[in-house]
Amino acid sequence: MGAQRIFGLTVMLSAVMAPAFAQAPKPGTLESYKDWTIGCDNRNRCEAVSLLPEGGDWPDSPVMLGISRDADAAADPEIRVSRDAKGRETLDFLIDGRKVASAVSVDGEASLQGPQASALAIAMARGGGMEIRSGGKRIDQPSLAGSAAALRYMDARQGRAGTMAALVATGPLARSAVRPAPAIPSIRRAIIPAGTAPPALWREELTAVGAFTGCADEMKDAASPPDLHRLSKTETLILVPCGAGAYNFTSVPVIATGIPGRRAFRFASFDYPPGWSEDASHPMLVNAGWAPQTSTLQSYAKGRGLGDCGGSESYVWDGTRFRLVEASAMGECRGAWHWITTWSARVVE
Repeated sequence: MGAQRIFGLTVMLSAVMAPAFAQAPKPGTLESYKDWTIGCDNRNRCEAVSLLPEGGDWPDSPVMLGISRDADAAADPEIRVSRDAKGRETLDFLIDGRKVASAVSVDGEASLQGPQASALAIAMARGGGMEIRSGGKRIDQPSLAGSAAALRYMDARQGRAGTMAALVATGPLARSAVRPAPAIPSIRRAIIPAGTAPPALWREELTAVGAFTGCADEMKDAASPPDLHRLSKTETLILVPCGAGAYNFTSVPVIATGIPGRRAFRFASFDYPPGWSEDASHPMLVNAGWAPQTSTLQSYAKGRGLGDCGGSESYVWDGTRFRLVEASAMGECRGAWHWITTWSARVVE
């Protein structure tokens, strides 16, 4: 791609995505170490998730294992296990054949916290093999390859390296030496007025919005017409269908103003580009959803049908643009259906 084209694309994205402002969201990135991947959000809350070994087959009864930890000196790790199961059972966690911890699982969900979780995380980083058992029967053998590197990354990112609060990079410094978590950003949402749904687009408006978005052909093939949602007395959000695959459905968010039959259209503005907007001249949402009760717009793109990789963003309408309140991602398509949070904000009214 030539320099002029790159510059032009940058200008167009800047114009339609969001006005320039000082605190643009910067979601965290993900790092992978052998059979573990890890990421942290803007508050330095980190999550490490186990992956299936490279080239491994999808198991008949998959188990997802994750380690998360908030920032701040007092925070301890939490270890979560998730699988498709019903009822109540006790899970035993063994490292190199020695039981280190136990947890009660209800309908497939279990968690360990406090000293027990710290002890298990440290043992995982130092161990060579792990088993999870239920009633003496092995239900999973998560790989520990890369777990020590992932937890070392967590220690460094949270400022724990060299302190007694670290899991891997331990040192003589007290817990009080751990740096505090960054402040969480606040977003004031606009209240969506209750009432009847906006009038459907007239035929001339359908033609106009198809030409405006470049989605005219996709609109003809779409299973349903553009989806309209009221934002205010004068503004309507239109989700314009713009292509579909086996499990991802793309739409372009447009804001309409004016009276029915003669409405004007502009692309919705975002403080962080959603979905598949990176290579487009306008915002593109994937599997979009709108919740008027919370003024929230969702984009959720799956990397494959199993849903064990992809990315999602949630936005709140602040009366001018859509503001990012949460982002999550999973870059490795290797059995981790829990995606890692890379950005979070607090919504206020």
